[in-house]
Amino acid sequence: MKLIITEKPSVAKSIASALGAKSGADGYFQGNALIVSWCVGHLVSPMDAAGYDERFKKWRYDDLPILPEPFRYVLAPGKEDAFENLRTLMNRSDVDTVVNACDAGREGELIFRLVYEMTGCKKPVERLWISSMEDMAIREGMSDLRPGAECDSLYQSALCRQKADWLVGINATRLFSVLYHRTLNVGRVQTPTLAMLAERDAKITLFHKEKYHLLRLTLDGAEAVSEKFTDPAEAEQAAAMCKGAAVTCTSVTKEQKKEQPPKLYDLTTLQREANRLFGYTAKQTLDYAQSLYEKKLLTYPRTDSRYLTSDMEETASCVIHLAAKLPPFDGCTNFFPLVEAMISDKDVSDHHAIIPTMEIEKADIKALPLGERNLFLLVCCKLLCASAEPYVYEAVTATFDCGGHSFTAKGRRVLSEGWREIDRIFRASLKEKPADGNGGTLPDFTEGQTFDGAEVSVTEHFTQPPKPYTEDTLLSAMENAGKDGIPDEAERKGLGTPATRAATIEKLVTAGFVERKGKNLIPTKAGINLVTVLPEPLTSPMLTAEWEQKLTEIAKGGADPDSFMDGIRTMVQEIVSTYSCISEDGKKLFAPEKEVIGTCPRCGQPVYEGKKNFACSDRSCGFVLWKNDRFWTSRKKELTKKMAAELLKKGRTNVKGMWSEKKQSTYDAAVILDDTGGKYINFKLEFPKRKEGVNGRK
Repeated sequence: MKLIITEKPSVAKSIASALGAKSGADGYFQGNALIVSWCVGHLVSPMDAAGYDERFKKWRYDDLPILPEPFRYVLAPGKEDAFENLRTLMNRSDVDTVVNACDAGREGELIFRLVYEMTGCKKPVERLWISSMEDMAIREGMSDLRPGAECDSLYQSALCRQKADWLVGINATRLFSVLYHRTLNVGRVQTPTLAMLAERDAKITLFHKEKYHLLRLTLDGAEAVSEKFTDPAEAEQAAAMCKGAAVTCTSVTKEQKKEQPPKLYDLTTLQREANRLFGYTAKQTLDYAQSLYEKKLLTYPRTDSRYLTSDMEETASCVIHLAAKLPPFDGCTNFFPLVEAMISDKDVSDHHAIIPTMEIEKADIKALPLGERNLFLLVCCKLLCASAEPYVYEAVTATFDCGGHSFTAKGRRVLSEGWREIDRIFRASLKEKPADGNGGTLPDFTEGQTFDGAEVSVTEHFTQPPKPYTEDTLLSAMENAGKDGIPDEAERKGLGTPATRAATIEKLVTAGFVERKGKNLIPTKAGINLVTVLPEPLTSPMLTAEWEQKLTEIAKGGADPDSFMDGIRTMVQEIVSTYSCISEDGKKLFAPEKEVIGTCPRCGQPVYEGKKNFACSDRSCGFVLWKNDRFWTSRKKELTKKMAAELLKKGRTNVKGMWSEKKQSTYDAAVILDDTGGKYINFKLEFPKRKEGVNGRK
């Protein structure tokens, strides 16, 4: 009997249903000579540093670097029952083979292998490798199981990635947190990503805008524009020369151009476009895509390929025709799909591009949650566009002479909408403008044609700073980081993988190093300071991209895992030995910014809040309001920030519910600041006046 182990309960349910294992039990499904059970994500994780030695519970420089050998693993807290369930099933006498059906990628391989090894299981392993959760794909995958050993290199790559992240994360985080007296999370991928954000922020901050001018001629409703003028007087002089002067068309060029259909989505391009169109974060897009995959509506989302394999040609053709029947695409006319351009076996590694599945014929798309529905239709749109005809247009460029100055007008005439018609229809359904507008058509200008008294105007412009990163542009930058230093034939480049980039961005936001402002990702002061103090090996996108490439080579059996790990350990040792102390100014970099509570009534300097008081920033002044002053404690009140601010601004604050020891009751009064310049501040009480009664009594 085969024991099939999946990554999640929902996936186990789908696989069990497809394979006829319909008998449910506590922790597994059974039937048809199969048992189907599940992990709950990572059941086994690397041991924390303190597990190796009690002294590592405290973060100290003298204990660094921490370089465990061998690495040890523990059960993830709260997942003990799920692990014991799998151990019991693996040890059943009627189970002769274990099938790894975790996600078909690096992390899925790691999740299964660590559980398999911790249980001590020795039974043969086979690998289910599928790109769709459709029943047919599951059954075909089960009929073509791979030997588990085929994925040994993939497992080694996953282990190296996990160990490298542990070594860099634990050691660098402890090192710089101890040095700067603040928790500074440092990561193998997240820190170089932060460095890119900080570099862009610096370029924006240091940018100096420059003014320039353009001359514009209006000719038969079209507009021709001059070269830039940096000198405004020169622009005005040129405009004066053009005013009333004859205009001659000096040349007209027409060139037919084709825009080939776009390629299908991999995860990164899907995340980028969903961010542009819908404002979804990379993590939201991955979550929606994963949910659609588990609902059998999309193929496997964690892919870095934008092509399909040749054996999918017939399936793709069927899916395209089904997608074309869905609103709003059912409005497309004369649609004859071309599948050939999507096929490229050499460009598909672990998984093909993301496309809808045949389940779309039975699915109620309108019933999907909004985020999933938008994403599903976006993938359908890309599939239809990718299979459509090219967009063909005629680009027209006309040049003119006026007063000795040259002007250019550009336009285009659409010859065939092709794939852009589908894109336009989809965007119209979202009430979005078409991408890359078609541009206006020009009148039929002819060379030598003249115009009298054309209108001329001068417009003022400024050079623009670089734009802040959005998730769209940051994902692109992560994908392309370090590519200039990596061979063209390298399979994977950049920071992280399509599957991990979303989590990297979220970690930076959660740690307080990056904040979202609308669609923009902006590094915080702490984030910029962190990048400033860290050594280049930890912030270099190039170095991290090279590591990622080596991990890919390890997964293909083309690089040595031990050599990779030796390099990581050496780097960690060098960083720890190099950074043993910092300057006094350095220590202040991550000190929390103090909030000004008010102005000191004695010297006019700012007053800040401390743990026990509100004190003047000039220590020689001596003005301080103590939170535990007996005036407040005897009245069972605490001097709050709001009360202190009012005392400093108005010299008084109204306080309700103060306790009277004498009367054993509460009362309300105004507390008046009575500063005589001594060591301690005095306070006076002022009680509200009683209103006069009807007969004049108080």
